Amino acid sequence: MNKGIVSSTKKTLTAILAASLLSIPMFSSPIHATKPKENIKVQLLGLNDLHGQLDTVTKLKLNGQDVLAGSMEYTAAAMRQRESQNPNTLLVHAGDMIGGSPLISALFQDEPTVEVMESMGFDVGGLGNHEFDEGIAELRRMIKGGEHPKGTPDYDGMNFPIVAANAFDTATGKLITKPYVIKEVGDAEIGFIGVVTQETPNMIVRKGNETLKITDEVEAINKYAKKLKDDGVEAIVVLAHNPAIQYGKTDLYDATDIAERVDDEVDVIFSAHNHVKVNKVVDNKLIVQAYSYGSAFSDVDLELDPKTGEIVSKQAEIVTVYQKDYTPDPAVSSIMKKYIDLIAPIKAEVVGESASELVKGYPSAAAQLGDVALGNLIADGMKKAMDADFALMNGGGVRADLPAGTVTFGDLFAIQPFGNVLNKVTLTGADLETVLNNQITDRGLDFHISGFKYTFTYDGTAKTGQVVDVFLPDGSKIDKTKDYNVVVNNYMYGNLKYGIGTLGKNLEVGPEDLTATVDYVRTLPKPFDYKVEGRIEKVAAPVAIQ
Repeated sequence: MNKGIVSSTKKTLTAILAASLLSIPMFSSPIHATKPKENIKVQLLGLNDLHGQLDTVTKLKLNGQDVLAGSMEYTAAAMRQRESQNPNTLLVHAGDMIGGSPLISALFQDEPTVEVMESMGFDVGGLGNHEFDEGIAELRRMIKGGEHPKGTPDYDGMNFPIVAANAFDTATGKLITKPYVIKEVGDAEIGFIGVVTQETPNMIVRKGNETLKITDEVEAINKYAKKLKDDGVEAIVVLAHNPAIQYGKTDLYDATDIAERVDDEVDVIFSAHNHVKVNKVVDNKLIVQAYSYGSAFSDVDLELDPKTGEIVSKQAEIVTVYQKDYTPDPAVSSIMKKYIDLIAPIKAEVVGESASELVKGYPSAAAQLGDVALGNLIADGMKKAMDADFALMNGGGVRADLPAGTVTFGDLFAIQPFGNVLNKVTLTGADLETVLNNQITDRGLDFHISGFKYTFTYDGTAKTGQVVDVFLPDGSKIDKTKDYNVVVNNYMYGNLKYGIGTLGKNLEVGPEDLTATVDYVRTLPKPFDYKVEGRIEKVAAPVAIQ
């Protein structure tokens, strides 16, 4: 090989390469490169368990000082303030927005609450157990619109969708509402699936809900999460009217358990039902809950990948609505004033006077004396109204405290807002003991009572909680073979878990429960002084004889 030719060729190639490099423009970044799109930032503002408490103010402690929180004109102002910070904001709710309401909403069939929610601009909501308080037909009317004798003129329903993927009407074999909805926000799509706790049929009146069927929440969520994914929706939020707590679990239908079992494409679960603060991550699913009655709301901040549509970041804050921090929203204030003016004379009617504040609460399974003064008063009124031997009142039906001093119709309405009617039945002494045992769960006792006393054992589980003895007012034990007249409300009568409707005979329907309480309070001294009396007493478990 001729080395001179090789050397000359290398020089020629080197010269050509150098010339070529000099002819290429120099840039700091590749030709035609584009800046990557930023993540889409979405804000979800959520309420749960409002219960029509439009004008309810919650007293709280802040830095040792008494402060006021809630009342919807302030809650609306707080949520609008947050909404103004992000154009990609959706307002959502997780059920029980109506039902168990005070006069401002209940006297008009809860339509004022819907009016407030529409003014605030809600985008999607779920169902809670209290949406079924007056039956499936009335729920459909509330959603779709239509006249009601107690309602407002030309009521046209809700202008935002309601979703529930596990609530069926067996009369039609179909879901009562849509199972999910897709919302477009900021060039992204988010799927919202709704579910309601499987406990619902045991927590509502039977009348009007005879054909209600609630299926497994996880199965329903997974079914429609798959459909959403098949349609290309990768961001999925669940509106679950299921309880949760910050640490651990509450029961079989806890949102924490749901988070552990549902499709991993689910990113956020708005929980509800037990009226507490929750902000935690379980199996990479964010779970939030914001107390109740509009005293707080959930602010969930999401970031979505603009290419895939997946949620790549999520965090939340539970925002307490301290009234001192906000100016009332004028639109909501106007709506509320309209109804406040209408109910004012009814609400202000004086019916009695209480020497002390009577606080609501379930009978205590922990304290030696388990009865509750306010529950005693209500049960006594039921017994008197129906001239019965005994009365039972479910703890969940007592919705508010009774302030000390003047007692008004509005005070008593807030305590018993459901419009339940009294039902008197005949039960044997043995049947009554069975019913009392049926009320004991792993969460404690349920019934306030009148006309008798009983002792029980309890160590925190339903299997070991048990009635020991039932005593008549004279101190003698109840005759298990004798018939007694027992008054309950129609919710309790139809509750299959209690067994009252199954065991009871000779049903007699009486007045509304509220009427019984109002009439009874009118007969009491001014002031009256109800206290814990030891009607329900915890005792040590009997020692088995070997």
